[in-house]
Amino acid sequence: MKKTKLTRDDNKINLKRERDDKKTKLKRGDTVKVISGKELGRTGRILRIDRDDMRVLVEGLNMQTKHQKPNRANQSGGITRREAPIHLSNVMYLYKGNPARLSYEVEVSNVTGKDGKTRKKVTKKRYAKVKGQPKEAID
Repeated sequence: MKKTKLTRDDNKINLKRERDDKKTKLKRGDTVKVISGKELGRTGRILRIDRDDMRVLVEGLNMQTKHQKPNRANQSGGITRREAPIHLSNVMYLYKGNPARLSYEVEVSNVTGKDGKTRKKVTKKRYAKVKGQPKEAID
């Protein structure tokens, strides 16, 4: 859902549209394929997801060098290589080696507890849809 934000700069009124739904169907540990950018076509496992910046950290991809000064933990210092985040729109979930779109189905059922009270149980199932094939449950 998008909402409009009104700002005022130098007697000018600016309308900005902001995203307030920072959601993704990807999870940590999922295998993804890069679909655009300098790492195009490479695959890796998600290490971290940053929902505020809409970025993912993928194992072994988008490597950058970092110059570190010597400190107590790293006595020698030097140049190290580490992963940098990639935007969510540049990766796609891999299902059985093929890029796939993800979807959810939510099931609500009534469950009776030990105390005799009825509660609602919500279960989410994640599905992968590969082009030209029916969707299949993955979680």
